[in-house]
Amino acid sequence: MKIRHKEIEIKKESPFAECKLDRVKYANVLTQIVNTYADGFVLAINNEWGTGKTTFVKMWQQALKNEGFQTIYFNAWENDFDNNPIVALMSELKTLTNNKNNEVFKSIIEKGAILAKNVLPTLVKSVANKYIDFEMVNDAIENVTKGTTEILEKEINEYITKKKTVLEFKEFLEKYIKSTETEKPLIFIIDELDRCRPDYAVEVLEQIKHFFSVSGIVYVLSIDKNHLASSIKGYYGSECINTDEYLRRFIDLEYSIPKPSTKIFCEYLYNYYSFADFFSSDERKKYQVFQNDAEYLLKMSEILFNKSNSTLRQQEKMFALTRLILSSFQSTKHTFSNLLFFLIFIKTMKNQVYKKIRDNGYSLQELCEVFDELMYSDSENEYNNRELLYIESLLLYLYYKNQGCQNKEKLFDSDNNGKKICLVKSKFDNETEEQSLSSFMNYIYGQSTFHDLTLNYLLDKIDLIQHINK
Repeated sequence: MKIRHKEIEIKKESPFAECKLDRVKYANVLTQIVNTYADGFVLAINNEWGTGKTTFVKMWQQALKNEGFQTIYFNAWENDFDNNPIVALMSELKTLTNNKNNEVFKSIIEKGAILAKNVLPTLVKSVANKYIDFEMVNDAIENVTKGTTEILEKEINEYITKKKTVLEFKEFLEKYIKSTETEKPLIFIIDELDRCRPDYAVEVLEQIKHFFSVSGIVYVLSIDKNHLASSIKGYYGSECINTDEYLRRFIDLEYSIPKPSTKIFCEYLYNYYSFADFFSSDERKKYQVFQNDAEYLLKMSEILFNKSNSTLRQQEKMFALTRLILSSFQSTKHTFSNLLFFLIFIKTMKNQVYKKIRDNGYSLQELCEVFDELMYSDSENEYNNRELLYIESLLLYLYYKNQGCQNKEKLFDSDNNGKKICLVKSKFDNETEEQSLSSFMNYIYGQSTFHDLTLNYLLDKIDLIQHINK
């Protein structure tokens, strides 16, 4: 049984063969774009963390290689231990050297060495350090003036040299790219830039623009733009900086990978984590009441993921945790799979709500409103509303039983015929015999197989208090 999702195998011949999100079509679009604008530009693939950007760009990189492109993959986060990214970027470019362009690359190194030099201390800092004692200032005026002139002249000369070196560096770099024996542009993928130290992230952007932006190179920035914006604000020490305008200086085209089908992804995770080994076990198949548990879990996961802003990584972790938790159930016991997944989702995405449920901190009506807020939508079809109302009824019933003798409120009354009348109001309740909390509460109350269970039956398993079976 798996506890984490392993890195997907990227097959050389068919890099998207293991992609279950149908993303090859987006890679094909991007390939057409970089092929059309081969002169060079900066493309940003902008999606949130945990949406599978790294896997996508690695698959796309192999697809590009299969199309005859030369590619470089650079993980900026793994390289931000260095203070100057120019060295790391040039090291990646070195992988393209051959007998024909080796001398050209040496020239790039020579010019790059000048660009990578440390900046001299500022004039103010130099003067302040040398003449810190106020009484010495008058005596030192002549020396300060002389020192200022010398420093300024030196900095002017260094600026002229550096400006000339930048032009020469870019000329050699362009010549180097043209000598790599392909008419297609070099695709230079820079990943995880938004995870780097703020100063390193900004330096990478600045150096790409000023030093490495030449004809024949397409830079692909795989980023979460919001997190990169935070790095930029942190680097400049201001929340007022317009990061959109700042990034527009570097990025020519922005692209976001569309979200995959939730249903397809849930089914993929269900199969990957081998849920069928539990739900379809020979022992469990003997009981008719358990036959739809898998379907209920998948439907609940699809509804929750569609309603939330959970990332693919979060969804993956919820499925992995659910599979682990199912191992604590005996094969002959109820899992309440839809309610179980709802509570796992709450613990993952809204932990404070989960803790309050755990601590019996809600009134019954408040708990009902929490459920309604998360799950209710006017666009839901009747079948989903009926199913969700049943889950809500089950949640209220088990929560009520959880409180035991501490109950200060009633969940239901009984009419003259002994039927339960629920005292809590739900948005899903249309007061009909077929779809009401009262009707479902009567059904649940009559189920002898779990009549004595409380919500702790599920909560203890979710909190991994129960024994886990192999």
